[in-house]
Amino acid sequence: MAENPMTEKEFSQLRKFIKPFSKLNVFVYKLTGGRLMGKFQGRPVVLIEMTGAKSGKKVTIPLMYVPHENGVIIVGSQGGAPKSPVWVKNIQKNPQIVAQYKSKRMNLVARQVSDEEKARLWPICVQHYHEFDDYQKRTDRNIPVFDCQPAS
Repeated sequence: MAENPMTEKEFSQLRKFIKPFSKLNVFVYKLTGGRLMGKFQGRPVVLIEMTGAKSGKKVTIPLMYVPHENGVIIVGSQGGAPKSPVWVKNIQKNPQIVAQYKSKRMNLVARQVSDEEKARLWPICVQHYHEFDDYQKRTDRNIPVFDCQPAS
């Protein structure tokens, strides 16, 4: 059982905050090459541009920057919410993404990792943003992790 699980009401309130803040974050980050709003809680942020699973439109969201090999790891934690973020379905359907760290843009392919691979990558994620461990404790769902690397 999750420790201090997030209620549906808390999740709903969180979503009301996340959406407008994310839009502002993306706008300012792109405008300044990450000099402004390029960090969250003192740690770097990466912008992930993807294609919507239903809409087919380009969507860009800010996530915690977890560098790995020639790309990044992205984590569908959503603060330990009871449900995965919508962007998980987007990337599962359309794995070609663009990651922007500061002013560097990388064309990557996102691959959801197995539980065994997640066990190996999770410490790297937590090293860059220790709250990921708290988020996993807060939810019973298996938080999805994606290894995003250049197409081979």
